[in-house]
Amino acid sequence: MSIIIFLVILSALVIIHELGHFLVARFFKIRVDEFGLGFPPRAKKLFTWKGTPFTLNWLPFGGFVKIFGENPSEEAGSSSEKQSSLPGESQQDNFQNKNRGIQAAVLAAGVTGNFLFAWFLFSLGFVTGLPAPAGASFPIENPRTVITMVVPDSPANEVGLRAGDVILDLSPEEAAHFISSANNELIVLKIDRGGEILEKTVTPNEGIIGVAMETIGTVKLPIHKAFWHGFKTTGELTHLTAVSMAGFIYQSFSGEADLSAVTGPVGIVGLVGEASALGFIHILTFTALISINLCVINLLPIPALDGGRLLFVGIEAVTRRPLPPKLFNIVNTVGFIALLLLMAVVTGNDILKLL
Repeated sequence: MSIIIFLVILSALVIIHELGHFLVARFFKIRVDEFGLGFPPRAKKLFTWKGTPFTLNWLPFGGFVKIFGENPSEEAGSSSEKQSSLPGESQQDNFQNKNRGIQAAVLAAGVTGNFLFAWFLFSLGFVTGLPAPAGASFPIENPRTVITMVVPDSPANEVGLRAGDVILDLSPEEAAHFISSANNELIVLKIDRGGEILEKTVTPNEGIIGVAMETIGTVKLPIHKAFWHGFKTTGELTHLTAVSMAGFIYQSFSGEADLSAVTGPVGIVGLVGEASALGFIHILTFTALISINLCVINLLPIPALDGGRLLFVGIEAVTRRPLPPKLFNIVNTVGFIALLLLMAVVTGNDILKLL
């Protein structure tokens, strides 16, 4: 089930990203030869909108757009499924024939779509009720003692306590006192896990069971405040993600980066399972966080990512001439292979963590 939820989330985020590229490209009258739901081979053509065929493909996750001329080596009529331009369009419907500002807007539209989607999800969360720690800048309802972290190989981990478990009838301070005063004797904690009430018997080790706890409640805001704080939260988390990403890249070049701290698709599936066990609102928040991460990652100046393409456009704007198509294709291919290798390493680390 976690894999299915993960694929649904990933598909939604990719489609939102590609829809951003599509809408801005069509706004500037750039031809889009296909908007694919899923990846080829093609199953069927669904409909045509704004002169673009929308297709359903057999690999049921993600999506793509074919923007005419985005690849510098593409020429008019080179597509095997070339469609006729809309009325009044000629070679001006080619991405390469637009000015650099328009090209940059089309390339940046994908990450903008991911940012807006995260903003919408956080805003929806604030309207319906979003988990927040006590002491936040909002009044919280229904405060509860929540386990926020379980230390590996600790007594808590051995008896199956998980992050997200709610300790009933005790505040964090009361729970900490109860555990520390047990004198290494068995204690019973009453736990609420997604509506299921459990009892966990654990023996503290020198007054510690290996958990972090926090008082967490629910924040509900009216719509106008929800959208403002949704925007503010999205902006703050985007900034924090970018700073963290920059720090990791710096550590990579200095040889200090810890790849084991990076989570790939396998690890994310596990996180999806944990979020889904806590309820829909946690899935909502998790999706928003992934959308922000995709936004930041896609802006990295790496060939094959939107940030790499934006870098090329910037270079062309400064030199006032296009990059040679051959150079563009070589650099893009190298960047794509490097990303695949990185993904393989990260996925390998994820699998090793499960063993």
